Amino acid sequence: MEEKVEIAWRYLVPKLLGEHGLGGVDIQFTDESLSFISNRYSREAGLRNFERNLAAILRKRARRKAEGEEGAWVIDEGRVEALLGVPHYVTEPAEQEPEVGVVTGLAWTASGGDLIVIEALRMPGSGRLTVTGQLGDVMRESVDAAHSYVRSRASQLAIADSTFKEHDLHIHLPAGAIPKDGPSAGITITLAIASVLSQRPVRRDLAMTGEVTLRGKVLEIGG
Repeated sequence: MEEKVEIAWRYLVPKLLGEHGLGGVDIQFTDESLSFISNRYSREAGLRNFERNLAAILRKRARRKAEGEEGAWVIDEGRVEALLGVPHYVTEPAEQEPEVGVVTGLAWTASGGDLIVIEALRMPGSGRLTVTGQLGDVMRESVDAAHSYVRSRASQLAIADSTFKEHDLHIHLPAGAIPKDGPSAGITITLAIASVLSQRPVRRDLAMTGEVTLRGKVLEIGG
């Protein structure tokens, strides 16, 4: 059971039920529905938004109870969406087919482990490197280090040196509304760059995490 769900059962749900004048005969949560609220609506660190979303559901139940509605609301994923609207966060699916320049990484979030897909695109140009996806300074440095390493090993990777001069490179981390930082995406970024420049796809069943040095060493996970 994830930490937020355990805290909800032990503290938040009893507290909020009392504050809203409700009991188990009025509304019933499950581990799955609490986890869904945590992962899809309250992924931020801390409990503030998680508690706010639980309270929003309970307020709606309390209002209906005051209007005379009886019986328990059984809260499942469908009912959560009906009460809270479209989820704020989407769980990133693994790519189904190998694709050039698309690599799956592993990320840590406040609600647990997650997949992150890193995309690399090359296009005719003059060697410019563009990075998007609301990256912090440390992650941007990881992109620079990955790019330098791939260029230094171009011959071993069967990448023509002219490729770096005649093409622009764009690195993107989807879910641009979510800030991202840290060095652990280095290996994923490195492989995405090597893949798009060599035009070789990456296995779809492979996910990775770890900082990469300029010598190509993958360091242990720091998170």
